[in-house]
Parts: sequence; structure tokens; C-alpha cells
Amino acid sequence: MAVPDAVEAFAATVGPEPDEVLAEMDQRAEETGFPTVGPAIGGWLQQLAGLLGAKRVFEFGSGFGYSAYWFLRGMNESGQIVLTEIDSEELDDARRNLERGGVAGRARFEHGDAIEIIDEYDGPFDIALIDNEKRRYTEAFEAIRSKIPIGGIVVADNAVRGPFEFEALSALVDDVDVDGIDDPNVGAARGVAAYLDHVRSADAFETTLLPLGEGLAVSRRVA
Repeated sequence: MAVPDAVEAFAATVGPEPDEVLAEMDQRAEETGFPTVGPAIGGWLQQLAGLLGAKRVFEFGSGFGYSAYWFLRGMNESGQIVLTEIDSEELDDARRNLERGGVAGRARFEHGDAIEIIDEYDGPFDIALIDNEKRRYTEAFEAIRSKIPIGGIVVADNAVRGPFEFEALSALVDDVDVDGIDDPNVGAARGVAAYLDHVRSADAFETTLLPLGEGLAVSRRVA
């Protein structure tokens, strides 16, 4: 399940105007099928960074730097973002994209497992983006939650798509135990559904859903 294309296009049109670097990244994503948050969600990432006056952002999964670029557009000149990526070539592309946009000096590029990398950093982080392996979303949240200050947020992509995929896949197999199926699609969808259930009941966090793109869950630390 996804937001209607017309709504998605309208949200992107109303949102901040992408620059040349973002336009090229959007074209790459469209041509290769590489998953990015897209311009509608990207505009919200920029807006959230500006509204919070974010000084530090951490990303669990950065690809070729698309979401990081949007975040940096909303942060002030002293703000810093940490990009993490398991694919070294993608991380190199992220560095090049941010260099082209003149914002690489405010970024740190970490190659490896984001959930291991976050242990090397002290908080606070005003924003964390969870967009790594879907089955590990809850693990990522637990790794970062103590480093989010009151008023800070954790945002997770694929928050709409995941649960509906899980429901659809469950229906296809009827009475079969979905938990026992060795299928990456089932595992990913179940991981996001489990994450949403987890953050809804997480102490000190309040979660809302932004139904654009594949859905963005926004969890704000309130206590």
C-alpha cells in the first residue's frame, strides 16, 4: 500500500525545491530502482531539521547520501550529520554527492554496520533516521534511544509499506506460520510492523505517522 501518486507529487511540489544535485540523485533512483525516501519525504526531513534547530543527526543506512543531503539543507552551518553505509561504493558516492553540494565538510562517513558504529558515538543526537535492514529497526531504535534528548526525534522510513506488506503476505499463506517462512520480504515487513508496535509503547517517546512516500514514523522524546 502506498500514498496515491497525485498526493505524493503534490506534496513534493509544495515542498522545498530540489537543487541540481538532488535532481540528479532523484534521476539515478528512478533509473536504477534504488530506494530513497523521495522528494516529498526529503522536504519533511529538511523541515524537521530546521524546526528542531538540529545540530547533530545520525543515519542508520545512508545509501548514496540522499536523505543526508536533505537533512543538511535544513541544518545550520555548524550542524553535523553521521552517514553510515555497509556498501563502500555507495558511501563513496554519498561523499561525492555531498562534496558537489558543498556540504561534505559537515558530514562524517562511516563504513560498516550502523548499529555497531553508533556505539562509538556519544550523544546527544537531535535526529536519528532509521533506514537500514527492516528486520533490525527495533534494534536500531534501542541502540540510539538513550542518545536522543528530550525534544529530539527518531524517524523511520517504510512505516506504511511494511505492515501492509506483512498483512498481504500473511493472507497469501493463510494458516501457515509466517514467522517460520525464510523469505526476506516477509522478514522485512514483519520487522517494520514489530518496530511500530515497539515504539508505540516505548517509555518517554510519542509516535505519529506521516503517510507520504512509504511512510515515515516520527517518534519524539517527551520525557
